[in-house]
Amino acid sequence: LKMDIENLNYDDRGLIPAIIQDSISFNVLMLGYMNKDSLQKTLNTGEVTFFSRSKQRLWTKGETSGNKLFLKLIEFDCDKDALLIKAEQLGPTCHLENYSCFKSEKKNSFSIITELEAVIDKRKDQPIEKSYVASLLDRGVKEIAKKVTEEAGETSIAAVTNDGRLVDESADLLFHLLVLLKNQNYSFEDVLKELNNRSSN
Repeated sequence: LKMDIENLNYDDRGLIPAIIQDSISFNVLMLGYMNKDSLQKTLNTGEVTFFSRSKQRLWTKGETSGNKLFLKLIEFDCDKDALLIKAEQLGPTCHLENYSCFKSEKKNSFSIITELEAVIDKRKDQPIEKSYVASLLDRGVKEIAKKVTEEAGETSIAAVTNDGRLVDESADLLFHLLVLLKNQNYSFEDVLKELNNRSSN
């Protein structure tokens, strides 16, 4: 991504606020501050980097925790004194291990996808005992694919028999599909991009 960072309106400390938004669910994840150097590093590396006011240095999100933010889109407001950054999460954004630094009762329902993906990523990198996700990932792609096929069949049967389980079975199917995508190093956003490409043709 390219951007003219010189013509933004930074404050007297050389900083500009940056609102971070989930690129899939559009939920607000956090607020940070950037200067020209951190903004340029973000553009160059694709990893969201801030200027830490407490440490007085550049700080790439996830440099110690591993919970990174990958840049998807960056915009500025009409006054050019605030940034909106759409990013893909790798793990929870909040330092308290929460999906977002903001608590809201009216959460975008689509955010459950990114929350599930964050859990799957965590179990993939840090497996724990008695975790269904970790055990499924440990069994490998063939077993995960079998579960997707099984859940797809059960979803179809629920629709045909009209037994009231279509939504439940659909949830099972989507969950196992997310695990399969993550096993193959894809995300649900990749699927949405493909659907978007098809809709524009």
